[in-house]
Amino acid sequence: MNSRIEVSIADQVATVTLCNPGKLNAVNAAMWRELRAAMERLGADQAVRCVILTGAGEAFAAGGDIEEFLTVRATVDDALHYHDELVARALEAIRTCPIPTVAAIRGACIGGGLEIAGCCDLRIAGESARFGAPINKLGFSMYPGEMAGLLDLVGPAVLLEILLEGRILSAREALQKGLLTRVVDDAQVLAEAQASAARIAAGAPLVARWHKQWVHRLAAGGPLSVAEKRAAFAFLATEDYREGLDAFLNKRKPVFKGR
Repeated sequence: MNSRIEVSIADQVATVTLCNPGKLNAVNAAMWRELRAAMERLGADQAVRCVILTGAGEAFAAGGDIEEFLTVRATVDDALHYHDELVARALEAIRTCPIPTVAAIRGACIGGGLEIAGCCDLRIAGESARFGAPINKLGFSMYPGEMAGLLDLVGPAVLLEILLEGRILSAREALQKGLLTRVVDDAQVLAEAQASAARIAAGAPLVARWHKQWVHRLAAGGPLSVAEKRAAFAFLATEDYREGLDAFLNKRKPVFKGR
């Protein structure tokens, strides 16, 4: 079996590639395990400032590997293990990754592929990319533990439209519904994602992590505690803050070190 998760790092940007030749990168059990491990490993790497998630070839991911469902989901216990321990935990590793994440989407982004993209911070797609979760035609429902990223992203109305109709959306309609950050020419998808990652990597890495942290905290609701408000100014004690101010005042490009 040639299915795998490939990871490469260059210029402080990691690229995680879903690979399942011949199946439009459908994600199988082994790949879900590898994806979670890769995201957790990268999230702990202080040298990495952004992660790009993409698919090999001309597809992002055409969902889960349906052929293995007869074995990995044969019983309720099997299904619970597969969706809770493998799929949901891999998605959570993407959602909670402290490093900014960018999905570079070409071709099919369906089912599990849509779930992966929905957990990223930014989503850049090609004009011919397509989106949906037509699992109502397969007789099974999306596991609640896998809905969190999409629900946070587009809200209940759009998520229910996607799940109830089982319709495949064009990139332009997906953009209009809030599923995407932007749409570019197919040939420019990876280059645009890399340019986005480069802009992120050029900023202060601790600030990027804090911005993600605070957005997730505010989305969770409830007033900030006094301790949280004080923590929001932790940047005052960092070298990067002093570097940023000095660079601005002296009209030069800052060099951030993440400390």
